[in-house]
Amino acid sequence: MRIFALAILTIGAASAALPAQAQTYDPRYPVCLHVYNRGINYYECAYTSLAQCNMSASGRSAQCEINPYFAHASQEPSARRYKRYRNDY
Repeated sequence: MRIFALAILTIGAASAALPAQAQTYDPRYPVCLHVYNRGINYYECAYTSLAQCNMSASGRSAQCEINPYFAHASQEPSARRYKRYRNDY
C-alpha cells in the first residue's frame, strides 16, 4: 500500500511541476506569426492576410502560418454528392 501511495504522490508532483500551456492560436484571425526568439517560441495571431503578416515578419526570425483554428475557416471541400433519381417507368 505504501508503494501505491508513493507512486500517486510522485505522479502528482511531476504533473504539477510541468508548465501549463496556454492556447497558442487566436480563433479570430486567419493568419498567425510564429516567432522564434532565443528558445522561446510563440504565436501572434493578429493578422488578416499573409501579406500583412509577412511585412511584420520581415527582418525577424519568424514565419507566417495559416491559423488552423480560425473560426470562419472554410472546411475542406468534400466529395460532391449527386442526387440519385429513381427511374419509375
